[in-house]
Amino acid sequence: MELIIDRVSKQYQNNIAVDRISVKLQKGVYGLLGANGAGKTTLMRMICGILKPTSGTISFDGIDVSEEKYRSILGYLPQDFGYYPEFTGMDFLLYMAALKGIGKSQSKRKAKELLQLVSLQNVAKKKIKTYSGGMKQRLGIAQALLNQPKLLVLDEPTAGLDPKERVRFRNLIADLGKESIVLLSTHVVSDIEHIADKVLMMKDGQLIYQDKWNDSKVNLEDFYLQHIDEEAEHE
Repeated sequence: MELIIDRVSKQYQNNIAVDRISVKLQKGVYGLLGANGAGKTTLMRMICGILKPTSGTISFDGIDVSEEKYRSILGYLPQDFGYYPEFTGMDFLLYMAALKGIGKSQSKRKAKELLQLVSLQNVAKKKIKTYSGGMKQRLGIAQALLNQPKLLVLDEPTAGLDPKERVRFRNLIADLGKESIVLLSTHVVSDIEHIADKVLMMKDGQLIYQDKWNDSKVNLEDFYLQHIDEEAEHE
């Protein structure tokens, strides 16, 4: 299981949003850190096949990001997750399962299982418009898991979660990383400090750091700020 990002760039007229990024991801949890505007979302949208790179290639086990087969292994939670306010939580998951080509009986079983996993089973029949921000975010995480993805891409997934939900979410991600590649972007360092197998740091469209993370060495937030400051000094 390997995601290969090879010299990927994205340019908008005079602005280079992502600049020649190369990285190989294998099974585990990867934390992608960077300030707003660093290029995290652009990179993730290219990994999910929503944006086409200006140059470079992205593939999973030899399957190119542009192929239909690639979508079947992908789970994605975008930063601005769209939902249908009149749908119930269960209706929404069944609708998303149909879009992903999952059969009726399997989708019902999977939706029930995931609502339980994200602790929404008691509000499964309530309309999404009655959900809190944290509940909507948990529903978004559930839809990303419907097709049992081998590659799970989560863009700022803990936005709107309260401290208790954050802990539950971190435990869930740590478990998912045992069986799949999980790429999680955030600017909340504590979200990944204790669960990321590897930390990636972006600044101005470039990957300025990628390595295994040992949280016994130093506080990740201090390390991140120090690294960003060092980069700024070299400019």
